Amino acid sequence: MSHWNTENNSLIKSFQFTSFETAMRFMQEAVPFISETDHHPTWSNTYNQVHISLCTHDAGNAVTEKDWALAQYLDTLFLKIN
Repeated sequence: MSHWNTENNSLIKSFQFTSFETAMRFMQEAVPFISETDHHPTWSNTYNQVHISLCTHDAGNAVTEKDWALAQYLDTLFLKIN
């Protein structure tokens, strides 16, 4: 798995996909896990890239196990989709 950077009490990463459609599919397929865990990323899309920032607001905007679990899920999903 590729590396997540820590900046301003958040995990930060950008994923690059083969196309805009694949980037959108990645975001859509992440929704069920995000909803189940009730842990929502701050993310944006620019063409074939998805930029993600993770922190736990309920924990004072710190990085917690919830963030690492979501990061691991997103890494696995990226490998599956791209």
